[in-house]
Amino acid sequence: LSFMSIIVVTLILDQLVKWLVRSQMVLGESIPLLQNVFHLTYIENPGAAFGLFKDKTIFFVIFTLIIIGMMVYLYLHQTNRKTLFAYSLALVIGGAAGNLIDRVVKGTVTDMFDFRIWPVFNIADMAVVIGLMYLAYCLIFHGEDYF
Repeated sequence: LSFMSIIVVTLILDQLVKWLVRSQMVLGESIPLLQNVFHLTYIENPGAAFGLFKDKTIFFVIFTLIIIGMMVYLYLHQTNRKTLFAYSLALVIGGAAGNLIDRVVKGTVTDMFDFRIWPVFNIADMAVVIGLMYLAYCLIFHGEDYF
């Protein structure tokens, strides 16, 4: 997959799953897929991770745009754009854009994956976390190769 393909696939998958949840479930509804382990739980999160900073939509929109801008800048300044580093940037951009769309359109972020021991999250959240983990790996073990 290319850099742009990763962004687009992440964004489409995130928005599709969110749309399905919003159209097929009632807010607050929880469907056990593995009783007491994994549920689909429809919530609208007005804050960030763990529900922090509730109702700070403008802050999150601006912060997200800055993060996306930084990721694009890093990508454009790479000599080899077909690396794990570049793909990790794409995952962060795709995930950040997915939650940005929710915040701009609705003022909240739709979450649905509920492992009961962790706050409910979505595909965009997973993309950001996985992308940042790969980014950290790249920078810790191969940082000089990317700058």
